[in-house]
Amino acid sequence: MAWLLLIVGGLFEVGFTTSLRFVEGFRNLHWTLAFLASVTLSMGLLERAARTIPMGTAYAVWGGIGAVGTVAVGMAFFDEPTTTIRLLLILAIVAAIAVLKLTA
Repeated sequence: MAWLLLIVGGLFEVGFTTSLRFVEGFRNLHWTLAFLASVTLSMGLLERAARTIPMGTAYAVWGGIGAVGTVAVGMAFFDEPTTTIRLLLILAIVAAIAVLKLTA
């Protein structure tokens, strides 16, 4: 159950980083509320997961999910580059997350 909470928390991290793109100095209320809700849920789920999963592992996996997800959103929706090196580095992050899960 802790791993599921951690994964969902990582996905909410993607939500808050994506929302942050649109808050416009926290003047855009809709996106500011989306950011605040996402960051609260993300951190809360990380905290819950870290009660069972070692904190270093939990944080690395949570951050990795957020980083990979945020890069994927950027490439899919914001015309960020999809170069071979970027894709290989993303694959390396995913591999590192998988190995951390296996060793936890």
